[in-house]
Formats: sequence, structure tokens, C-alpha cells
Amino acid sequence: MRPDLELVANLIQTDARVLDLGCGDGELLHNLQQHKSVIGYGLDKDAENIGLCLAKGVNVIEQDLDEGLGNFQDDSFDMVIMTETIQSVHNPLLLLQEMLRVGRECVVTFPNFGHWRCRLHLAASGKMPVSAHLPHRWYDTPNIHLCTFNDFEALCAHLNMLILQRRVVNRHHNERSLINLAPNLFGSYGFYHLGRTT
Repeated sequence: MRPDLELVANLIQTDARVLDLGCGDGELLHNLQQHKSVIGYGLDKDAENIGLCLAKGVNVIEQDLDEGLGNFQDDSFDMVIMTETIQSVHNPLLLLQEMLRVGRECVVTFPNFGHWRCRLHLAASGKMPVSAHLPHRWYDTPNIHLCTFNDFEALCAHLNMLILQRRVVNRHHNERSLINLAPNLFGSYGFYHLGRTT
């Protein structure tokens, strides 16, 4: 399993009810079903991904995240997961609210556009950065809402969401002591475990 998905899987309790937004090929849900006996559903809009999920025995619903989660009732899930997708949806604020409406807790991961390499590239070249963890050019990127860890944490505070746990890793998904000294400067990816304040 991908290293980033292993970090997410470690946050999921055995027998949990899980919703995976933008589930891709279903790798995470398949692993959680096999090793943690979760009851899970994935949402994805890509027909190829849906076929791959079905081949793995993963329950999947064809759905565009930009249409929201109105087809799910409050507290339908223990955990709602969205890995490296929030920066590509049209209304991340609304989707975050919906995640904690249908789930008691959620996990959100995303690339940090405040990383020092991004800053240096932009300052030195005057062009949007292209790197291993941000491999697209400005005109073909799926990332339409670029944010930093500071931006995301400010949004969580605005929405009165609790940050239960934050893990910041490098591009190889490893934690390092230098990263913890200045996460917004040195971290490539953030893993946020969020909960409700009430």
C-alpha cells in the first residue's frame, strides 16, 4: 500500500464505518476491509477507478464531490477520509463541513504549497512550481485551491473544527525533526485528523 495511505490506515479503528472521498482505485478501503474489518464505501467519479474498486470487492458509488454529500444522513460514518483531494474540489469549505456532518471524525491530507521549494522556485523563476510532490504545470493541474498548512488550520479555526492530530511529512512521507521546527516551511504533506467541537 502507498506510504501515505498507510499513515491514514493507522488512524482507523477496527470495525469502523468509513467513507473514502475520491477513493481512486480503492486501495485504502480494500486494505481496511482485509485488516481492520471496516464497513466502507468509496466515492469517485472516474469510471476506470470504479471498475478497479469493484474488482477488489470495494463498495463504490459514482459521485462528484462537488455535488456535496447530501445523499448521506448525519452521523452515517465513524470516519470520513479525503486524501490529496481537497485542493481539487470547487468548495472545500462546504465539503469539510459535510464531512463532519456525515462522519464523527475525518482525515484530510493535502500537499503543502508553502513548502520552501515552492517558495524558492516562485521567487527565483517567477513561475508556478513543478516538483515531485506537485507534478503538474499551472495549466494542467487538478489543484484549483492552493493552500498551506497555515491556511488550512485557519479554515479549521473558522469552522470551529478540532485538530485532533496533525502529522507533517516530507515528500517520501517520513516525519523528521527539522519538519516539526517549521512545518509550514519544511513539510511536503499534511495529515489532519479532525473532529467536532460539540
